[in-house]
Amino acid sequence: MHIILAYIKFLWRSSNQHGVHSPFVYNLVTRCFYDKKKKPAYEKIKEYRRSLLKNAESIEVTDFGAGSRVFRSDTRKVSAIAKNAGITPSRARLLNRLIPYLNIKNVLEIGTSVGIGTAAMAAGNDIKITTIEGCPETARVAKENLRKHGFQEIDFKIGEFDSVLKNIISETEKAKFDLVYFDGNHQKEATLSYFEKLLPTAHNDTVFIFDDIHWSAEMEEAWEEIKKHPAVKVTIDTFFWGFVFFRREQEKEHFVIRP
Repeated sequence: MHIILAYIKFLWRSSNQHGVHSPFVYNLVTRCFYDKKKKPAYEKIKEYRRSLLKNAESIEVTDFGAGSRVFRSDTRKVSAIAKNAGITPSRARLLNRLIPYLNIKNVLEIGTSVGIGTAAMAAGNDIKITTIEGCPETARVAKENLRKHGFQEIDFKIGEFDSVLKNIISETEKAKFDLVYFDGNHQKEATLSYFEKLLPTAHNDTVFIFDDIHWSAEMEEAWEEIKKHPAVKVTIDTFFWGFVFFRREQEKEHFVIRP
């Protein structure tokens, strides 16, 4: 019910490119969000997802986040995870387009799941991806299948997000991420904690993408707090994703865009 009401509010508040007066956001929306041209990478993403949907293996899932609204057991089929918890085909294509459009080279993904989002970012793009997954069995499935499909340049980190992030930040004191994709723990406290911890890894053109910002009332509260942070200059709410930009040259603005 929360999701339904949140979506009705989103539709009431949202606009398309015609309601955007920022040149940066207008170009992003018209040239990337609404780009309908077919790309060779899309077929590779489709093949990867299709292979997981055919995977009848059952695994024991360790969930450190907010839990699932779909699954009632920790024993889950890979095919069911791909279908119900994996990134949708349309969002996978958008994620793939964002990489070259924003000139992204170095990515941190928080929440690998079975690797559909990872494959979407990597397909046809020359990037380095560090991806974190808390569940060892889910990480194993992602690692095996990503490598099987030719995605070799991916650095897997397995463990609880807080400890893994601490190590990543200490190991890469001078490194900056062009994209941080938050898709692992849909709870307010954890989301805000990861956001604060990873702020030092952002540069002027970095984008943070938060998944499921309307998943619950507390995730909406987290999103509102992120928007108010003084380091944040531009945000875009596309309902399922929240985009955060740190472009110091821009005035602080918030957009609600139908993707």
